[in-house]
Amino acid sequence: MDVKVYNMQGDPVGTMVIDREALGGEINAALLKQAYVKYHAGRRQGSSKTKNRHEVEGSTKKIYKQKGTGNARHGDRKVNLFKGGGHGHSKKRTREDFRQALPKKMARKANRNALLAKLVDDEVRVIDRIEFKEPGTRAFRGFLSAVKADGTALVALAGDPVRSLTTRRSGRNLGTVTLCRADSLNCFDMLNHKVLVIERDQLEGWLNGPTSQTGKIAKVAPMGRMSDVAEAPAAETKKPAKKSAVKPAGGARESAKSEEAGR
Repeated sequence: MDVKVYNMQGDPVGTMVIDREALGGEINAALLKQAYVKYHAGRRQGSSKTKNRHEVEGSTKKIYKQKGTGNARHGDRKVNLFKGGGHGHSKKRTREDFRQALPKKMARKANRNALLAKLVDDEVRVIDRIEFKEPGTRAFRGFLSAVKADGTALVALAGDPVRSLTTRRSGRNLGTVTLCRADSLNCFDMLNHKVLVIERDQLEGWLNGPTSQTGKIAKVAPMGRMSDVAEAPAAETKKPAKKSAVKPAGGARESAKSEEAGR
């Protein structure tokens, strides 16, 4: 499929060919749903907590005597029956309670399929190069208007912090814009925003990088691993085995027999 490439003024300057089959061929709604829930659950803070009766600040004195008042038997006022008391079943959550597991290859397929969904809906703006001479929120807003990135926009920038410094400073004050690294694109961020804005070389790097390994090759020869050429060959590093100074037990017995025969 052919995708138009724009400049920062919104004028088309070329096209980019993207293999539809490399992105899954068809939109897999079930896979996108599973990956979306996984990413969403992983972002939960998991700090929900309430106090029980022992953690509520206050006196532990018995409020009235046990018998003779006509009231129910009570101790202090920090029980869950009274206002201001603790919770009967207090929340003690941890972050691990919400995390969900998803195989790496499935997550990569979901991320690429989410990009396909955005391309089918014409919600991707590929820019030849995003660069600002100096930080400016007004200039960044004008850039988004020129490329017709209306609504919420996810702007994927280069991983080099020096190259993307002015762009990050220009767009960080806009409430409808989310800035991220191009090599960390995922389906959760793409589906949560109306338009994806990304540079051409960054998109090509993402498509041809580790995210493209969605089969067995991801486990056999993952990208980014140290080259085997840099490692020293085993034949060169292995030292020849030294001869043992101790003779085997069988040889000792044979030598003893030969001595007795000579006598």
